[in-house]
Amino acid sequence: MKKATNEAIAVSRSISSFLHEYAPIHMTGSNNTLKSYETTITLYLDFLEDAKRVTVATLNWNCFQKEWIEEWLVWLKDVRNCKPASCNVRLCSFRAFLKYVGKQNISLLNIYQEATTIEKRKAPKRKVEGLTKETVKTLLEMPDQTTPIGRRDLTFMVLIYATATRINEILSLKVGQVHLDGSKPYISVIGKRDKIRTAYILPKAASHVRQYLKEFHCETPNSEAYLFFSRVGGEYCMITPPAIDKRLKMYARAAHDICHDVPLNLHPHQFRHAKASHWLEDGINIVQISFLLGHAQLQTTMVYIDITQEQELQALATLESESDKNVSPKWKTDNNSLKGLCGLEKKKK
Repeated sequence: MKKATNEAIAVSRSISSFLHEYAPIHMTGSNNTLKSYETTITLYLDFLEDAKRVTVATLNWNCFQKEWIEEWLVWLKDVRNCKPASCNVRLCSFRAFLKYVGKQNISLLNIYQEATTIEKRKAPKRKVEGLTKETVKTLLEMPDQTTPIGRRDLTFMVLIYATATRINEILSLKVGQVHLDGSKPYISVIGKRDKIRTAYILPKAASHVRQYLKEFHCETPNSEAYLFFSRVGGEYCMITPPAIDKRLKMYARAAHDICHDVPLNLHPHQFRHAKASHWLEDGINIVQISFLLGHAQLQTTMVYIDITQEQELQALATLESESDKNVSPKWKTDNNSLKGLCGLEKKKK
């Protein structure tokens, strides 16, 4: 087997540095976003090996030319069966990597610049199944209040709807971020890019949280304990999104028998969309809603509200399920594959 060339090693170093050093420090603290970057680059390396027959001896920066990236998008659709929305997410993530490459080496900036001219795939518009106030009320009546897990689930749904927070923001919430003693109870939310914002809680929701804290946490709870923790892992182990998703879908099935407007494929983010639209219905102006949602730009909120009421659900596009792999940050390896060179694993179909 031929050995990796100096340029191939330089490519692998850039990939490793981007995934394990630059992106986590300078771009995002979200594990989901970091995983998306890793999956995207791994899929591109799969394409280079499977479709272009590139090896560790022939890998170079010419492999990242615009024409090949466009072929990769077609490969994602035809071979990986990715939907247009998923292809667009992959393209966006790949551009982020190429932008980093261009910053590190000015002679490679043209690779990123050419990639920015690639057209996104046309994604069909889909109407989101919204949650009316009546459907939310029905859902909140589903948890069995005679059981601890039922009381926990009710508190979770009440809080995520009341604050319109993202699922990861709620699941990563720790006891020290919950402030109920003042005249205006609130939680300190750590949002995207580690931005902190205040989400106030109305009295009824605050009452649920108080009762929950008394039951599930001791009299003097540890501020570093997760508010909603795993029953198996304990208070320092966060509940996983799939676990919550499973519980919500169970309640959705039960609620659907009572109110047919309750969507059977209920997911946590719909509570955030619902609250945003209900705020608008209650007369709160768009600027205030943008602040409450933690959006950096008003235009984002404009699109967000439109999505909730009428149009496509791009923000909730479901990506293909990928197996979570332990990735070595080292670029040196005995494996002669492109993924092995870059410390990544081949993605299963």
